[in-house]
Amino acid sequence: MRTIAMREALREAMQEEMRRDEKVFLLGEEVAEYNGAYKVSQGMLDEFGEKRVIDTPISELGFTAVAVGAAQNGLRPIVEFMTWNFAVLALDQILNTASKMLAMSGGQVGCPIVFRGANGSAGQLGAQHSTAFESYYANIPGLKVISPSNPYDSKGLLKAAIRDNDPVVFMESEVMYGDKGEVPEGEYIIEIGKADIKRPGRDVTIVSFNKMMKVALAAAEELAKEGIEAEVIDLRTIRPLDWFTILESVKKTNRLVIVEEQWPFASISSEIAYRIQKEGFDYLDAPIRRITSADAPMHYSPTLVGAYLPDVPRTVKLVKEVMYMKK
Repeated sequence: MRTIAMREALREAMQEEMRRDEKVFLLGEEVAEYNGAYKVSQGMLDEFGEKRVIDTPISELGFTAVAVGAAQNGLRPIVEFMTWNFAVLALDQILNTASKMLAMSGGQVGCPIVFRGANGSAGQLGAQHSTAFESYYANIPGLKVISPSNPYDSKGLLKAAIRDNDPVVFMESEVMYGDKGEVPEGEYIIEIGKADIKRPGRDVTIVSFNKMMKVALAAAEELAKEGIEAEVIDLRTIRPLDWFTILESVKKTNRLVIVEEQWPFASISSEIAYRIQKEGFDYLDAPIRRITSADAPMHYSPTLVGAYLPDVPRTVKLVKEVMYMKK
């Protein structure tokens, strides 16, 4: 397999689906003439033309409404948000129209649309540009929510999202667009709703997604130096949530730690902890533990950024706590 960057994997997914289906088109701020704010759509205007790669005004509510209307009339739009922090301006269309139309129309009008863009923190960008939104959108019935951690998963899941007949929220990480990984030359699709075991283990289960997978995997490496074999699971899809894969892992390891870039209240880890204690209480040898972002806005100071986000040392410490090891 060749090694390519995540932005290239995402681009390939869109290009392949646009070649396959003329109803697929891309719109958003700077996606055409500028080749995308993060260069994900580089070269796509030249190939597909201005009717299928469309620069929009700086008006998230406006161009999202256009795309939702197009989806309800038989097209398959991909909406790129420069960041999900800006997409809150379009929440009315995502929440009140895209997610609800199939139900409100009695199954007569669907909304096959993908909303994608950069999500979460990206260093010193201040409080208003650093929110992770998975738990927000996963709380909305009618939406599917995907949050990949590597180029291979990004391509396969984005292709699946574009083909899906339901609205899909696709959350990328701004700091991972340049990350490289192996991606096959040929076409492949990854099923939405399936978690993936990235590292097998026997002693403790660590669950994460998106860029916090780097923390989870690095923590597993550190733990292995002390003879602790952690099984690391990448959720990949937040809704529908593949809690069954987590449960099967916990049946083996009897311990669960969750690492996520969300605020702690009503987070993804909250839902996972509920599901696993409900269905797997008898398999647990320790309380489920989690490490999340701080319960506060993320400020600009690099010192506060470091204190805000989950990291490897704190994750290792938490694993040792659930294993009742000396701290």
